[in-house]
Parts: sequence; C-alpha cells; structure tokens
Amino acid sequence: MSLQFDHVSVIKKSNVYFGGRCISHTVQFSDGTKKTLGVMLPTTNKDPLIFETHVTERMEIISGECHVWIADEQDGELFRAGQSFYVPANSTFKVVADEIVDYVCHLEG
Repeated sequence: MSLQFDHVSVIKKSNVYFGGRCISHTVQFSDGTKKTLGVMLPTTNKDPLIFETHVTERMEIISGECHVWIADEQDGELFRAGQSFYVPANSTFKVVADEIVDYVCHLEG
C-alpha cells in the first residue's frame, strides 16, 4: 500500500458531508482519474452516514474501522485498515464508523 500520491493536483475546497462528520478533498491525476481522501468521524447505528454513488467506487480504509451496508444488505460487514470494499454505480452505502476512519475513495467510473 502506497503511503502517498505523487504528481497530482488537489482541489483546495473541501467536500463537507453530514454536518462535518465526513470531510474529503478531491485529488486529480494527470490521466484524468480522480480520488477523494477523507475522514469520517465516529457514528452510531442510530445516525449512520448514508452515501449515494454515481460511478463505481472502491473505498480503501487507511486507518480505523467501520461497518458497511451496501445497497439494501441486511447484514453489514466490518472493514479495517488495509481493507477495501466496492460499491456499484447508482447505488447507496451506509457506514457506521466505530472510530475515526481515514479513507481513499477511488472513483472508478
């Protein structure tokens, strides 16, 4: 796992979601691809973070751990640092972060 991205442009304006419980920055690569680097603050089952996708996304967990439900899944799955999960385009996923989670969202569409 690489610890950094080289030769990229970073959009200065942050993406703030859920009243600041998730904040990310967009990173643009010379080949036109984009990723977001972000942080999710701890949440509870009563107040999860629910995201919508427009393209396929691969969420790479850098630190922390979270439970994730993709689309209408009844059983969530625990993801920890070093693991990734995929979310199809035009879908949703729900996250309950057990602690602060650093992530990279690879926009693959």
